[in-house]
Amino acid sequence: MSVTDAESKIHAVDLFCGIGGLTHGLARSGIAVKAGFDNDNSCRYAYLANNSGTQFIEADICDVSAEDIKPYFADADVSVLAGCAPCQPFSAHNRKLQKEADCSLVYEFARLVKETRPSIVSMENVPGLAKHQAFNEFLEMLDHLDYEPDHGVVSCFDYGIPQKRKRLVLLASRIGSIHIPRGNAAPCTISDFIAGLPAITDGEAHPDDPAHAAMPLSSLNRRRIEQSKPGGTWSDWDDDLVSACHRHSYYPAPYGRMRWDDVAPTITTQFCYYSTGRFGHPKQHRAISVREGALLQTFPQEYILTEGDAPICVRDVARQVGNAVPVKLAEAIGLAIVESTNAQ
Repeated sequence: MSVTDAESKIHAVDLFCGIGGLTHGLARSGIAVKAGFDNDNSCRYAYLANNSGTQFIEADICDVSAEDIKPYFADADVSVLAGCAPCQPFSAHNRKLQKEADCSLVYEFARLVKETRPSIVSMENVPGLAKHQAFNEFLEMLDHLDYEPDHGVVSCFDYGIPQKRKRLVLLASRIGSIHIPRGNAAPCTISDFIAGLPAITDGEAHPDDPAHAAMPLSSLNRRRIEQSKPGGTWSDWDDDLVSACHRHSYYPAPYGRMRWDDVAPTITTQFCYYSTGRFGHPKQHRAISVREGALLQTFPQEYILTEGDAPICVRDVARQVGNAVPVKLAEAIGLAIVESTNAQ
């Protein structure tokens, strides 16, 4: 069966769909994503503007039932329930703060699997989720329902994504065996993805792309970034620019610049801030723009992030981009699903 044939055979529903990183990647693999559910209605425009043939349903996952999902599987030979629950509760940062993780959304995902019994389940999240009892119980639920699962931690770099981002990927099938995708993409760098974009200044957007906009810098942070070297740390600055929190921190990346010939750190929801990680542009005196963050998440450059030509709220759109599943990883997951159905 070709990928084109798969489009009419495999139907998916994307839980926690956001602006559509997972949906877009699954669609590129040939899977027909029929609906995306999310409680953040601000994602609706970008999701629908870039993903034809699907619907955006604003809903809290706790209020979603099998009756809401099953109609989208009605004409499918193979049904896929996919999703990436918001990952902040399982992040390394929360573990360092010894915060108790809220696993309720994982349990809600498990509830919907039980209620809908899709042919295939796809889950993507931070590696830290695997350390929680909620994940073990999710696996036990899949076994009880006669799914064959495969899961593991993958490096996004292996899928052509220019980030030091690792993700936990789980695929499970009750119609045969399935395996998570093994990445073997050619090496890539930041330069490959954003070097060709036109220059902008902080606090301004490019006139041809409202999403190519960066947060304004304070006068102090402008002095800091002017002294920041690509790949360097705050130790490159004059002493009067270094604060006490820098001197006592073991983490050197905040206020850092990226390097053209390297990969980016994990693109988080706060990549628009120069102070929160190594998110300084390799050459220009600013943090990376929303468009640059989206490209590093492997959204295509034509992906519409804003409605019309009105100025964007950089902070809000950056949060949407940082929450997304990288498109190339989603596509690899989709191709693994297609391959598993070909083998049946």
